[in-house]
Amino acid sequence: MEQTTRKTEESASEGTVSLNTPGMDAQAAAPEQNEVPTGAKQQQAQRPAEDLVWIDTPGIGQRGGIIIKDLRLSIKNGEFVYLIGKTGSGKSTLLRLLYGDVPLTAGVGRVAGFDLRRLDEESIPYLRRRLGIVFQDFQLLSDRNVYQNLAFVLRATGWRDETKIKERILEVLRNVGMQGTQDKFTYELSGGEQQRIAVARALLNEPELIIADEPTGNLDPNTSAEILRLLLDINHRQGTAVVMATHDYTMILKFPSRTVKIDGGTLHEVQKKTAEPSDRAKE
Repeated sequence: MEQTTRKTEESASEGTVSLNTPGMDAQAAAPEQNEVPTGAKQQQAQRPAEDLVWIDTPGIGQRGGIIIKDLRLSIKNGEFVYLIGKTGSGKSTLLRLLYGDVPLTAGVGRVAGFDLRRLDEESIPYLRRRLGIVFQDFQLLSDRNVYQNLAFVLRATGWRDETKIKERILEVLRNVGMQGTQDKFTYELSGGEQQRIAVARALLNEPELIIADEPTGNLDPNTSAEILRLLLDINHRQGTAVVMATHDYTMILKFPSRTVKIDGGTLHEVQKKTAEPSDRAKE
């Protein structure tokens, strides 16, 4: 049970940053809020200002096998991108590449200013501090209430001032329409409410990019639409880029945006023309 709880804590902290680097505890991983150590600074790559993500590689995969070949992907600041494809096509592998969980061994790759080819264990937590990650199964800690779940992430990423921690938690809860739930435990919340808390967790450190891996996969259609509207609203109001893996083509038709598809081991552009974010969020 203790081992399971520890693994859940590591996954939950990935909402903004992963601290599961071997031999590195939360205090060592993030000495000060928003501080980047010298080693990590040296890993940051130069990139065009408009490109938050740029990947150009002959292939990515796991355990020696290539899952996606001839991969080229760019995501601009403030862009909303759907990632689609069959189960097992490599969507999760691509998303894990973006937050440093799958290594880039050939070609070039930059995310939020970090060079994925030069990414090391010291740099990974600082890359992830610039990202927000939303999982299909929420990854909330069931033995803690909402406030404690969010405070855990903030303290793990270097926040020390308890007053500022409280202010930030209440702010992100308001932003996702979950004000007043800070004392509730996860089992007291519906699936949609838990996913809203997961989105709030992803927003804690004001990420440049939200990576959402099937965030509506466990939800009913109405709740799925609510979560998608929330992500679109965050994208519009805060200018946060979003890349969202999904199988829900109905939602894509209802809320159109740029769409890329993994098919036959390659990534294709499906739809480039997008509706205005404000129009999508209001529907």
